[in-house]
Amino acid sequence: MASGVNRRGVAWYLWPFAALWTLLRLILKMTGRVVGVVLGLTLMIVGILVSLTVVGAIVGIPLGVVGLLLIVKGIF
Repeated sequence: MASGVNRRGVAWYLWPFAALWTLLRLILKMTGRVVGVVLGLTLMIVGILVSLTVVGAIVGIPLGVVGLLLIVKGIF
């Protein structure tokens, strides 16, 4: 096994992205594709509304990105 790579073959610096993708897959598995896309759209809208302030951008931008990823995972 190469150094810096875990059992699944994910490098240590890519682990946060793999964990986020696994979370999105779990959400879609539990809710279904249509509900997942609607949930993603809702998270994107809330993320955009929250990020209208500078302080809210710290929470709003990642929330919008998670919503976008949830929509992408639900469609494909």
